[in-house]
Amino acid sequence: MKGVDSSDANDKRDVREPPCSSMQKSELEALAVAAILEHRRLLVADEAVYEEWTRATAVPTTSSDVLKSLQDEYLARQKKSEAQQEELSEIIDALGYVPDVALDGEE
Repeated sequence: MKGVDSSDANDKRDVREPPCSSMQKSELEALAVAAILEHRRLLVADEAVYEEWTRATAVPTTSSDVLKSLQDEYLARQKKSEAQQEELSEIIDALGYVPDVALDGEE
């Protein structure tokens, strides 16, 4: 009996081209710049939540509910950042280089 091995099906599914591979370089670069800026914004916001969580942990009177809430928020942000980083990586792979993006306040 001839069947399809599940690993063969998975290999075929992983070979698909990312949607951004058919975009023009200028579109990809604009997309990459936007994704880099979003990544920076997420990092700053994640750091603020992390700092709040560590400060709250250092205060013995902080309730366990508050600590759990801050921890959950931080972990959820980490998952979102991971997904955004994967998206950024795909865009940069399709573009072929990392575009220059000025830091905030620079021109």
